[in-house]
Amino acid sequence: MEEVGANAGEVRAGDRVVINPILYCGRCEWCHAGEQSMCREYRIYGEHTPGGMAELTIAPAKNLVKIPEGVAFERAAAAPACGTTAWRMLVTVGRLRPGEDMLVVGASGGVGSWALQIGKRAGARVFALVGGAAKVRKAEALGVTPIDRVRYPQFSERVRELRGAGVHVVADPVGAPTWPESIRSLRPGGRMVICGASGGERSEIDIREVYQRHRQILGAPMGNVSDFAAVMQLIFRGEIEPVIDTVLPLSEIREAHRRFEAREHFGKIVLVP
Repeated sequence: MEEVGANAGEVRAGDRVVINPILYCGRCEWCHAGEQSMCREYRIYGEHTPGGMAELTIAPAKNLVKIPEGVAFERAAAAPACGTTAWRMLVTVGRLRPGEDMLVVGASGGVGSWALQIGKRAGARVFALVGGAAKVRKAEALGVTPIDRVRYPQFSERVRELRGAGVHVVADPVGAPTWPESIRSLRPGGRMVICGASGGERSEIDIREVYQRHRQILGAPMGNVSDFAAVMQLIFRGEIEPVIDTVLPLSEIREAHRRFEAREHFGKIVLVP
């Protein structure tokens, strides 16, 4: 923290803080119900409002959380957006339970790598859809079962080979390219939780594969303040170690984007001002 305003509350200049990226009005019925990501004025800091990749920025004091001593900035920075989204998908909305089977699509991404960690912590059997031998090895190192999409383009067939009827939960942040196979990977009564459409927003599916097998498709974009707080406490208590692919100085932002767009990363890419 460089400077604080007159109504900054408990935060002080010099504090080490992390930003909750959920921006909300605090007045509407959704905010009063604790569902800030449903707010009529909902925005994400760094996406809808500039400031996510900058040396200096201005943020509301209510969105700042102090980082305990001993917790590195890089670990804290790897959690808010992707960790909150994954928690919302699997715990708050997906109702993942111990002993269930879970498939994470796009498992090498920021949300996906968090979903792997949260799924393991929840006591689920976790399967990771990744692309290529190098990412297969990284998924194995995290203690999950990889499925190589290069080797199994119809990955639902591999899921059924491994788990018979299919999985209880699929976490899919990818969208159009994976939706048909993600739905087919679900067992009857299974839940697919979605948070984005990084691969495309329009997918052709056979809706009979949803209703005739009692499957559910659940939207879970970002999360609320409680979801954010739960994830940050996992980081602060050392219960989850975020998967960080690369830490780069802000001056190398071009390389960060190149690595991200080339899909070379596994986990979060963190920029340091």
